[in-house]
Amino acid sequence: MQEKRVLFLCTGNSCRSQMADGIINQDFAGQIQAFSAGTEPHGLNPKAVQVMTEIDIDISANSSDHLSQYDGQSFDYVITLCGDASDKCPLFVGGVKRQHIGFDDPPRATGTDDEVLNVYRRVRDEIREELGQFFSQELGN
Repeated sequence: MQEKRVLFLCTGNSCRSQMADGIINQDFAGQIQAFSAGTEPHGLNPKAVQVMTEIDIDISANSSDHLSQYDGQSFDYVITLCGDASDKCPLFVGGVKRQHIGFDDPPRATGTDDEVLNVYRRVRDEIREELGQFFSQELGN
């Protein structure tokens, strides 16, 4: 079976799309090749890197890329993870399956350092659970 290609989109390509990229590349290695981009990228979020390291996924070398970097490339899935990216996402041609699966934005969390990190962890775990179920169903696993 040929690997499916998925592009995860968020506004900043700093947190949710980066976590999804890392999780899917690990959990579906050999089945799915994941990429991530943003409509207004602004660098990798250090707390996202930290909570991913806690589950043995290293995204520290990832780059925060603009959506235009993927112009002309084909994907089996384009998945927006925040409403803003869903609204601004251009139309991809070529039979792409476009999906919106939204998650809370961890950088907007407030509270103590522990409370904020717990929001990052919760969203990370929700991404793993929901995208895992989605792709397992899509791939017939």
